[in-house]
Amino acid sequence: MTTTPQRLFIDGEWTEPADGHYEVVDPATEETVGLAPEASRAQVYEAAAAARDAFATWSRTRPEERAAILDRAADLMQRDFLANAALAQAESGATTGTARGMQVAVGAARFRRYAKGALEPVEEAVPPQINEAGPMGRAGIFGALAVRQPVGVVTCITSYNNPWANPAGKIAPALAMGNTVVVKPAPQDPLSVYRMAEALAEAGVPAGVVNVVSGSAPGVGEAAVDSPDVDMVSFTGSTSVGQRIAEVCGRSMKRQLMELGGKGAAVVLDDADLDSAVAGIGTTFSFYSGQICTAPTRVLVQRGVHDALIEKLTAYAGYLTVGDPRAKGTVVGPVISAAHRDRIESYVELGRKEGARVVTGGERPDPTGRGFYVAPTLLADCTNDMRVVREEIFGPVVVVVPFDDEEEGIALANDSDYGLIDYVWSGDVARAFRVARRLRAGGVGVNTIGRNMEAPFGGFKRSGVGRDVGSYALHAYSEMQSIVWPG
Repeated sequence: MTTTPQRLFIDGEWTEPADGHYEVVDPATEETVGLAPEASRAQVYEAAAAARDAFATWSRTRPEERAAILDRAADLMQRDFLANAALAQAESGATTGTARGMQVAVGAARFRRYAKGALEPVEEAVPPQINEAGPMGRAGIFGALAVRQPVGVVTCITSYNNPWANPAGKIAPALAMGNTVVVKPAPQDPLSVYRMAEALAEAGVPAGVVNVVSGSAPGVGEAAVDSPDVDMVSFTGSTSVGQRIAEVCGRSMKRQLMELGGKGAAVVLDDADLDSAVAGIGTTFSFYSGQICTAPTRVLVQRGVHDALIEKLTAYAGYLTVGDPRAKGTVVGPVISAAHRDRIESYVELGRKEGARVVTGGERPDPTGRGFYVAPTLLADCTNDMRVVREEIFGPVVVVVPFDDEEEGIALANDSDYGLIDYVWSGDVARAFRVARRLRAGGVGVNTIGRNMEAPFGGFKRSGVGRDVGSYALHAYSEMQSIVWPG
């Protein structure tokens, strides 16, 4: 799809990679999309040093200047909207609607949001305090100001499931706050992030403020984390990788923002609107083939409506067209790679061995064809100790566990290593909110899978550290400074 090998973006220059290139593969066709650059460890360090040098000036630019650049970048992303969406689709395997509406459009919208965010106040008055005379000095009234300052150089390590919205959600608020960034995209679909860097460069971002380095080898990400010029790491990905990053950050006290795995519990109570519940749970099948950390993959259903819910979920899965993401009417495209498809299939087989019943799916669609496809799969007769219930599969697989009463449902939902987003379906809103307040998760959807994009986003337990989205992202990419003076 792209004939010219991609170059790295370091200190405002398009730079030849020291370690050559690797192929980016279209998950739907298995054809080569383009050649992505393989940075060396030295080049990653060079990018971080450039970001360090640029920080002194960028952090002192007027907020209006930062806002104007972010706004212009959004305009340029929108100008090339169809080409950007086509590339995102080719890299990630997303359906046309997802590539356009949820990837590129959301990415541009996030730059617009944080263009406004750059203008948000960074100072907040603290109520004056009256101090008695003592060892610390004379009596007096002390005023105080809490000021948000940029952290410094931020490494942004992004996930493969959304090569536009996820990087934009890190880069835009970090820049708005006056930080500089080193972006390390997911190895499966990095080319879209370079298009984002092109838009920022054309929008006038100064040299060194934004740097993009990619690679298929782990060493590139490791260098982006352990560089002494990096002050903070923002990571979206698996819990296991997040733990390793956190260990490295801990050694030098780097700040962290971690959005990690999820195994979202969907608690379906016996007074729920089952059609609404099925429409929400069914997005695990239909939205990017379940490759999303917020998916309601772990369905906990009260026994009185268990069989009816299974029947409706089975019918829902049966209506979904699996196939070419570019074809009109396709709902379920491929997963990101052959290795990931094999991993998902191994989990389904494990579920069978553990005693789960495969209600629908479980077999590869058109096993003779090209593309990394997985059929929407529903596993029933599950118990909470099964690995398919406890571990993140990250594919179009839903597991169903029955429960008897509200207390048991809450206990099952909380019996998880994860706690990103849970869901509750009930016809009684007061009951739903009562249950929601007791769930150990960073977010809870009540009768919806929708999100408020100004609400804080992040996880409890092994689902992450910190919160972003809306103004919370500006807080995440800043340090608090107290300024105190005598009245």
